[in-house]
Amino acid sequence: MTLEDELTSAAAQGHTAEVSRLLQAGAQVNGVNRFGRSAVQVMMMGSTPVAEVLLRHGADPNVADRRTGATPLHDAARAGFLDTVRLLVNYKADPRAKDKANCQPIDLARKSGLTDVVAYLECVLSGNSGL
Repeated sequence: MTLEDELTSAAAQGHTAEVSRLLQAGAQVNGVNRFGRSAVQVMMMGSTPVAEVLLRHGADPNVADRRTGATPLHDAARAGFLDTVRLLVNYKADPRAKDKANCQPIDLARKSGLTDVVAYLECVLSGNSGL
């Protein structure tokens, strides 16, 4: 198992300390596991601390899934993790990114009835990121 496999596994399980340890041990933050996915793509979306460690170490917040075109922001918006959505936007995730179904993250939040995420992304898209 490569360090990147271990890193994606730790990120998916929400193990912040293990993610930090693996990055310090030389795991590449944007490296991919044996399935071609990076840690920020598979991270436990509800674990803002994991997201913060990855992003602080230079994880690409705009990496898109090869099959669906979804970015981490799409995933966090769809699942309603407002803290992770905010963090990703703060680290320059593109709120206008479209997946292969031509949906932006706000569209996915709207479809899921996640009004707090929709309200935040509306502010970001209008240029008012003061929320």
